[in-house]
Amino acid sequence: MSSYLYYPGCSMEGSGRSYRESLEGVLEPLGISLEEIDDWNCCGATEYVSLSTTPAYAMIARNLAIAAGEKKNGEALVAACSACYLNLAKADHYMGEQPALNARVNDALGAGGLHYDPGTLKVRHLLEVILTDVGLDKVRAAVKKPLTGLKVAPYLGCMVPRPDVDGAYADHEQPKSLDMLLKALGAEVVDYPLRTECCGGHMNQIAPKVGLELVRRLVSEAERLEAVMMVTVCPMCQINIDAYQGEMNAMFHTHHKMPIVFFTQLMGVAFGLEPKKLGIGREYTNASKTLAKALKAAPELALAAAGAAPAHRPRPDKRALPMPRMADSEVEE
Repeated sequence: MSSYLYYPGCSMEGSGRSYRESLEGVLEPLGISLEEIDDWNCCGATEYVSLSTTPAYAMIARNLAIAAGEKKNGEALVAACSACYLNLAKADHYMGEQPALNARVNDALGAGGLHYDPGTLKVRHLLEVILTDVGLDKVRAAVKKPLTGLKVAPYLGCMVPRPDVDGAYADHEQPKSLDMLLKALGAEVVDYPLRTECCGGHMNQIAPKVGLELVRRLVSEAERLEAVMMVTVCPMCQINIDAYQGEMNAMFHTHHKMPIVFFTQLMGVAFGLEPKKLGIGREYTNASKTLAKALKAAPELALAAAGAAPAHRPRPDKRALPMPRMADSEVEE
């Protein structure tokens, strides 16, 4: 069992609850143990850093200082939320690069009896840990119900691969890390060119027309590629694209209904866990029916590809009179 320090962040307790529940379900099959750090606080999300640098980085660095104090055997600090990961990684990086910032932040931390030396912790995103430390072979070995027949669009969002201060990604514009993981689960993954485009962040509250246009681009491209579901690694991306589809449709006179799920939810389904316990169905655009329909069709699709008749079609009674048979394409299922 590989152990890591864990920073959950605020969204995992609220809008990202399904992410938290599904993550808890897949830890054991992956051989991962996450130790939540004590008394953590909000990372400040996206705006605070642009408003007031020193208090913003002090607030972020407080979590780093707490985690550093709990570090025992060189454990990395893992975040599942992309915004949290980016803020923690940037704080560590910029404190190391800028001595003046480091001094101001540690002066603020000192008021609470804390101190953080940049470079003490390695900050990592959950997806990268699964791909690098666990590995796709172990993921495949845990799969009990392959996601055959489920056509998905992999959406990383803009905050995981960029600025990539630790050099975890070879390609910052079109990384295929999430694609590889979803393929290991048996899903059909479309080549989604907008995988690292921004979801708009809080733009839907600041400038709705701009924010909703960003959401529209993402969803319409996924639908154009015939994906039935988008898969993300970020609570902000999930709630943005999911919750604002109604307003987006109203503004642009569209009719998009694209379920947006977390990658850990699909991992749990593939590992044989009950979808409801993974938070499937809690979305604004419900993913339950889409998932069930795709997976139910999978055995027939596989048989058709192999040139075999569906297993559920009954054989004719030998005692019955001979009757003409319709071609397979004409038979009602």
